[in-house]
Amino acid sequence: METSPFVFGKLATMVDFTDRETEADHLASNFRSLINTILISPRRWGKTSLVNHVSQRLVSQEPEIKICHIDLFNVRSEEEFYIELATQILKSTSSKWEELAQNAKEFLSRLLPKISFSPDDQSELSFGIGWNELKKNPNDILDLAETIAVARKYKIVVCIDEFQSIGDYKNPVAFQKKLRSHWQRHTHVAYCLYGSKRHMLLDVFTNPSMPFYKFGDLMFLEKIKTEDWVEFIKRRFSETGKEINHVDATRIADLAENHSYYVQQIAQQAWLRTENLCTDEIVESAFQGIINQLGLLFTNITESLSNKQLGLLKAIISGERQLSSQSTIQNYNLGTSANVLRLKQSLQSREIIDITPEQTDLQDPMYKYWLRVVYFKMKV
Repeated sequence: METSPFVFGKLATMVDFTDRETEADHLASNFRSLINTILISPRRWGKTSLVNHVSQRLVSQEPEIKICHIDLFNVRSEEEFYIELATQILKSTSSKWEELAQNAKEFLSRLLPKISFSPDDQSELSFGIGWNELKKNPNDILDLAETIAVARKYKIVVCIDEFQSIGDYKNPVAFQKKLRSHWQRHTHVAYCLYGSKRHMLLDVFTNPSMPFYKFGDLMFLEKIKTEDWVEFIKRRFSETGKEINHVDATRIADLAENHSYYVQQIAQQAWLRTENLCTDEIVESAFQGIINQLGLLFTNITESLSNKQLGLLKAIISGERQLSSQSTIQNYNLGTSANVLRLKQSLQSREIIDITPEQTDLQDPMYKYWLRVVYFKMKV
C-alpha cells in the first residue's frame, strides 16, 4: 500500500512541511543571532514541526550551530529537569558515545557523572551526588550549554517543548527565577521555549510579575492561509498520481478551519478514498468519517461539562460576540456576568476554548462542528 503524502499526529518534516516561510525565516534568524524566542499558539498548530524544520535546515547549513531538543511532557520534577537538560545538551554536542562520556566528565566533574549505555543506542545520565546536594548548587547544569559553547566555539540553541510543565514543579516561581538568573547571562546560547497550553505560556511570558517576563522574542503563530493549504494539498495529490481540484482542496481547508492537524487528517482520508480524481463527495465522506470516529471522545468531554458551560459553548458557536451582555446571559442561561468570566476561565484551562483579544472560540474545529450538528442539532 502506498504511503499517504499527508502527515498528522507526528512531526512534519521536509516535503511534509507546509508553508510558514515567514515564521521559519524569522525563527532561523533568531537562532543564528542567539535571540531567545517564545513560540505561542494553540495545540496542534505546528509549533514543534516548525522548530524541527528550522533546526534541520540550520544544522545542515551551519555546522557550528548545535540544536538541543528537550520535551518536558514526562519530566515531572526539578530533579528530572536537571538530568534531562544535562543529558540532551551532552547528546546534541557529542557525535559519539565516547565523546559524550568525556564531555560529561570534563564539564560536570563536580557532580560525579555516570553514563550508562543500552543496546538500542540510548544513554542514561546519573550523578554520584544526592538530590539535596545537587539542588543546593545546580549551576554546572544550568550553565552547561554556555560552558560547552565557549569551550568548543559553538552556537547552541536549546529548544524546550511543553515548557509550561515547570508550573507543576514544587515552588515553580522560585525555580523559574533560578532558570532565568542563569540563562539571561548566556551569550553563546539561546533558548526557544514553547508548549501546548497557550494560556499557561501567556501567563509565564507576558505577566510582569513572572520571572520570564520579557525573556525573549514573542512569536504568535497564526493559522496557515487557505491558499497555501490549497497549493499544498493539490501538489501532494499530484505527486502521488492523483488529482484534486481547487474547489475541493479549499473545502478541506475550510472544513478544518485551517487547523494544521485536521487539514492533514481530512486530506489524508480523502486521499485514501481517491482512486484517481477526488470529488466533493469523497471530501465529505472523509470529513464525516473523522467526525464519527471522534464521536465517543466528544461525548465523554461533553458529559463532563456543566449545563452553564455547555450554554456558553452554544453561545460561542452561535456567533455571540458579547458573551457577558444581558441578552446573551438570559438567552443561554449563563447566570451572571461574573459567572460568564468563571465559565470562560474554566473552559480555557481545559483547553476547550481559546481566548484572544479578537474573539473567543473553540480550539478544536471538529468538536465545534460535532457540538453544533450532533449535540445541539443546529443548522450548519
